[in-house]
Amino acid sequence: MQEILEAIMAADGSADPARELAGVAGLPVPDSYRGVVVRAGETGMFDGMATRDKDPRKALHLQEVPTPELGPGEALVAVMASAINYNTVWTSIFEPLSTFRFLTRYGRTSELARRHDLPYHVVGSDAAGVVLRVGAGVSRWRPGDEVVAHCLSVELEDAAGHDDTMLDPQQRIWGFETNFGGLAELAVVKANQLMPKPAHLSWEEAASPGLVNSTAYRQLVSHHGANMKQGDVVLIWGASGGLGGYATQLALNGGAIPVCVVSSAEKAELCRRMGAELVIDRSAEGFRFWSDEETQNPDEWRRFGERIRELTGGEDPDIVFEHPGRETFGASVYVAKRGGTVVTCASTSGFLHQYDNRYLWMHLKRIVGSHFANYREAWEANRLVALGRIHPTVSRTYPLERTGQAAYEVHRNAHQGKVGVRCLAPADGLGVRDPELRARHVEAINRFRGR
Repeated sequence: MQEILEAIMAADGSADPARELAGVAGLPVPDSYRGVVVRAGETGMFDGMATRDKDPRKALHLQEVPTPELGPGEALVAVMASAINYNTVWTSIFEPLSTFRFLTRYGRTSELARRHDLPYHVVGSDAAGVVLRVGAGVSRWRPGDEVVAHCLSVELEDAAGHDDTMLDPQQRIWGFETNFGGLAELAVVKANQLMPKPAHLSWEEAASPGLVNSTAYRQLVSHHGANMKQGDVVLIWGASGGLGGYATQLALNGGAIPVCVVSSAEKAELCRRMGAELVIDRSAEGFRFWSDEETQNPDEWRRFGERIRELTGGEDPDIVFEHPGRETFGASVYVAKRGGTVVTCASTSGFLHQYDNRYLWMHLKRIVGSHFANYREAWEANRLVALGRIHPTVSRTYPLERTGQAAYEVHRNAHQGKVGVRCLAPADGLGVRDPELRARHVEAINRFRGR
C-alpha cells in the first residue's frame, strides 16, 4: 500500500502526472487493506437506546480486511479521500435496520455477489482516488485514472432499469447496501460508478460532492424530480448542510430563487455567502411545528407560510426540497403553492411523516419521492463541479482513524456542509491538477472550511 501511495503522491510534483499515475498498473495489489467497518456481532449493542443517544464511535472500527476478488465490469480504486453521509450514520447505529440484512440479501443473488455477505461491512458511499485495476469487459477506464465514484450500484439485467437505472430492481447504494465501500484504503466499485475527478480540487474536496450533489441534482433539476425552472421559488430545508448546501447552489446556478431554512445565525451567514438572499433562521424566529411528540401545530405552519411570503413578495414555494422528514413534512405540504411540488428524500428526523391531506388534494400539490441519481444525473452533477459552477462544501476533515468522530458529528448535527475523511491522503490539499481554475474559485471552494 505504501508503494501505491508513493506513486500517487509523486504525481503532485510532476510535470506529467498522468504518466506518473499510469505506473500504478505495474505495482502489486496488497492482499489486505484498512477499512472502516461495522461488525455483525455488534448489531444489538444499542438495543433499547434512543436514537440520539447511540454513538457511532462505538460501532465503527478501523481494521485490516482481505482484498476481494475483482469481478467483470468492476474496478479497484486506491481511495485517497471519502466523506461522511447520513447513510453511514444509520449504518453505525443499526437504524432503521442492520445493513447486514442488505448484504445477506445481495449475497443470495449470484456467486459473485456472495463476496459481499461477510461478518463485517466496509462502509462509505463517497470516494476520490486512482484506479488500480479493472475487471474483464471494462474499456472506459484504466489504471492510473483519477476518479470519483458515485454510489449507484446496479446490475442492469432487468428491463426496468434501462429507462431509469434507479428503477432497476437490483439497484443498491454502494457502501450501504453493498460491501467494500469508500471509507477505506481500497474500494471495489462497478465501472459505471466512476466519473472523472475535477482537476482543480484536492482529494478531500473532490470526494465530498458525490452522493449529496447527485441526490440534490435529481431532486431539483432532473425531470425525474422537481424539474426546476428559472424563477421557481424553492424552499430548502437545512440549506447549509451536506444536502442542502448543494441544493442551494443548484437553485442559484439554475436561475431559481432559494428560500433557505437554517437553524443558526452562522448557518444563515453561510447561505448568504453562497449567494442566497432569502434566509429563515427557524431557531431565532422560534418556529415549533410540533406541540408535543404526537401533535403538530397548524398555527406554526401558517406563521411559517406568512414568513415565506414576506421574503418572496407574496409568493409560495413552487418546490419544497424535503429531507428532514417527520419534523418538517407537515409544514412542507402546507406551504407549497397550489399545484406545487414537495420532493423528498431521506428522513433524518424520522421516517413516519404526517401531514394534512386536505392541503395536498384540494390544492393539487404533488409529493415526489427521489432517491440518489442515475449515472447520467450523477455525471451531469459532477460536470458542474468540474466546470466550477458548483463547489464543494467541506468544512473539516479527519484521518481514517477518526472516522467514528466524523460520523458522530454528523449524527449530532455539529457540523456544516460535508465532513471529509482522508483515507490514503496524508494531508489536505493534495491532488490539485488545475491550479489556474482553482485560483478563480478558491474563495467559493473554501467558504465552508473551519466551520
